[in-house]
Amino acid sequence: MTQTQIISVINQKGGVGKTTTVINLAAGLALQNKKILVVDLDPQGNATTGLGLSNSEDSDKTIYTVLNGTRIISDVLKKTQFKNLDLISSNVDLSGLEVETAGDSKRAFILKDQIMAYLKDSSSIYDYILIDCPPSLSLLTVMALVASNTLIVPLQTEFFALEGLTQLMKTIDRIKVNLNSKLKIEGILLTMYDKRNKLSSQVEKEARDYFKNKVYLTVIPRNVRLSEAPSHGVPVLIYDKSCPGSKSYYSFTKEFLEKQKSYDSAA
Repeated sequence: MTQTQIISVINQKGGVGKTTTVINLAAGLALQNKKILVVDLDPQGNATTGLGLSNSEDSDKTIYTVLNGTRIISDVLKKTQFKNLDLISSNVDLSGLEVETAGDSKRAFILKDQIMAYLKDSSSIYDYILIDCPPSLSLLTVMALVASNTLIVPLQTEFFALEGLTQLMKTIDRIKVNLNSKLKIEGILLTMYDKRNKLSSQVEKEARDYFKNKVYLTVIPRNVRLSEAPSHGVPVLIYDKSCPGSKSYYSFTKEFLEKQKSYDSAA
């Protein structure tokens, strides 16, 4: 791949598996020798702690200090304990950004401009930059949508999941019209799937009927090991290679890369 792909993992609902997907897709791609940068754009900083770094230390070297203009991306890059996987961390300071940039008419473009400047000047080329978005349709999410080439949408197989998705689609359409015409959905990933629960298969059917081949074949099950892994600061792919959650994220990584390959050959 010649160009760095910038992909946001997004859903305005909380607790749908966004951060889990970012961490494990990043780890899966890194294990395939892809160079990955994770940008934690959520003030809760869960992607930061989930990759084994602190969201309270080095508070002057976070995505917040890049977005408020006091630092550039090369100042704040952090190595994780995993080969091929770097991180720009986040912390609670980020929640003040919307108020602080209120007077800046170009604020939606700050993240994009910083990433583009870094990629232009830097010799270290990432294959993928994965952005973990906050669970809201706030300024931070708009910044991520403006900076991204494509989006992955984790969709929990639960009641009301599809209603929330309609709202997200409207926001994406508005961004395409006004701020980023090339933005497209990479795929929809069904998460928290419980095969014993009729509702899960019902939501899956509705999603596949409506979004067709945009929905990944891989589904991510509900899995205890999957929810335990972040508290140990490691992706589940490393925490427990053989659990169902781990196997499904391996399978998702493979499917993701196959889709990428088909885009590259079509281009």
